[in-house]
Amino acid sequence: MDKSTVDWHGVMPAIVTPFDRQGNIDEAAFRRHIDINVGYGVTGVVITGCAGEAWALSIDERKHLFTLAMDAAQGRIKVIAATGAIRAQDVIDMNRHAKEIGCDGAMVLAPFFPKLHSADDLVAHYQMISDAVDLPIMLYNVPGYNVNEMTPEIISRLADIDAVVAIKESTTDWEKFFRGYHLVGDRIHYLTGQLSLYGLAAVEHGVRGTVTGATNCWGAESVEFFNACLEGDKEKALRLQKKAVDLWDLAMANHRNLYPAIKAMMNLQSLPGGHARPPLRSLGEPDLTELRDGLIGLGFTVVAQAAE
Repeated sequence: MDKSTVDWHGVMPAIVTPFDRQGNIDEAAFRRHIDINVGYGVTGVVITGCAGEAWALSIDERKHLFTLAMDAAQGRIKVIAATGAIRAQDVIDMNRHAKEIGCDGAMVLAPFFPKLHSADDLVAHYQMISDAVDLPIMLYNVPGYNVNEMTPEIISRLADIDAVVAIKESTTDWEKFFRGYHLVGDRIHYLTGQLSLYGLAAVEHGVRGTVTGATNCWGAESVEFFNACLEGDKEKALRLQKKAVDLWDLAMANHRNLYPAIKAMMNLQSLPGGHARPPLRSLGEPDLTELRDGLIGLGFTVVAQAAE
C-alpha cells in the first residue's frame, strides 16, 4: 500500500450512534448528525468507535451503520469505519465490508480482552488484518479503557505493517504521546484523541489531525479551535482549550460515564444524541439539570429542558 496517498487530517469526530427509547438505531437522527458535522467543517467521521457505543452493537449493525454513513456523507467527507473487536476475524469481516462499500479506511482498536502475552501477539493481530484486506488502517490506542496498551515502541513496530497509515493516540500521558510521535510521525499520520486535553501542544509539535468525541457536543467550535491551533493563533487557541477542558470536566463530574453524558449534552442543545443502549443507561436527574446549568455557564445555547 502506498501510504503517501492517504491524507487524513483536520477534525474527524468519532460520532455517536443515536438510539431511540426502545434501543433501536435511529437512522434519521444518525443521518442528520452526519449532515450537521459536514456543516461544522469536519474532514471526516469515524463510525462505531467508543462514542458510537461499538460494544453495544452487533457486527451486522456496525456494518449497516457504515453503509448508512457512506450514503449520508455522499463523498463530502471521509468515512472511517471503526472495526475494532477481540477476534481478528470479526475485524476482517467488517474491514471487507468497509472496503466493498467504499469507506476510506478502518480504525482498529487493539483487542481489549484478554491481556496479550507479548507485543508479538499484538503485532500478529494487526498483521493478520493487514494481510487479509487491502484497506488503510488507523490504529487506536486508548490505554484508559484497554488492557493492551500500545507503548511508543509497539506503535513503532506496528507502523511498519503495510496497511497501517495512521494512529489515533488517546493516551493521557503527554510523555508517551511525545515519544510516539517522534518515533513514527514521519511514517504514519499521528492523530490526537485528546483534543480537549492537549490539542494545542500536539499541533505545536506537528500533529495535523484529531479523532475526537468532543465535536459531538462542542460542535463547530471544536473545528474553530483546531484551526486556531494550526494557524498559530495561540491566544484564541488557549481560550478555546480551556473551554474544552471545562466541558469535559462537566461531562465527567460526579462519576458520570462520558458517553451518556455526551449524548445528554447533545440532547440539551437539540442535537441528535438520542439515548444510550445497555449496558449504559441514559442520564436522569440530577445529572441533566447539572449538565444543563453547566452548559449555560460555558456559553452554550441550551434549548431543551432537562427532562429524562
